[in-house]
Amino acid sequence: MIQTILIDDEENARITLRGLLEAFCPEVEIVGEADSIKSGIAVIKEKEPDLVFLDIRLNPGSGFDILQALDAVDFEIIFVTAYNEYAIRAIRFSALDYLQKPVDVDELQAAVERLAEKHKAEKPAMQLEIFKDALNAQYGRIVLPTLEGFVVVELKNIIRCEADRNYTHFFLDTHKKLTISRTLKVYEELLGENGFVRIHQSHLINLAQIREYKRRKKGGILFLADGTELPVAESRKDELMRKLGG
Repeated sequence: MIQTILIDDEENARITLRGLLEAFCPEVEIVGEADSIKSGIAVIKEKEPDLVFLDIRLNPGSGFDILQALDAVDFEIIFVTAYNEYAIRAIRFSALDYLQKPVDVDELQAAVERLAEKHKAEKPAMQLEIFKDALNAQYGRIVLPTLEGFVVVELKNIIRCEADRNYTHFFLDTHKKLTISRTLKVYEELLGENGFVRIHQSHLINLAQIREYKRRKKGGILFLADGTELPVAESRKDELMRKLGG
């Protein structure tokens, strides 16, 4: 059995979800419910569930407040949300699951089946970390994990990102360099709609940091605010021009 907790500040929403789970998902056992941040934290600590159905909007606050208050996230999460499109993109990007309200029976069953088939090698904490990065990018900042903890960086302060195998180097306008153990592709997808563009296999740049562009027979050269000169790959030139509006 999958031991499950339902967290939603709307009683009718919990009643509906409980009824659907009892009728259509016999492998799920509901071991607790909560209607607030405080009661959600308490019931998770008490029951130690395998799965939490978590409403994003809890009044006051949000489901994220619960997750941030826990020492460890060692359970699976299915968000139940009427949240905006950006948050849903962030959830998808981080490989977390979600259901949109009103909950559809077929989608509910599919989400539970995906959970049952999931390999435990996938770590919910890492998925959650990536999700928070994606959501934070909407508000002009990103949380970068480091060996000592994390650094909160304003997107406007990032000049460029450079690939180094499975690592990404962030170069900031404070002349600081941060090395993060994620690939450049992760940050290309994360920041691509927030004023960044991939100009080369190894380089992702902040459009606001461009000072000059010089064409070459193939590709070109970009000059950034910190004096860096970077090559523009021929295959990336059209995308750069499109984002620059030129």
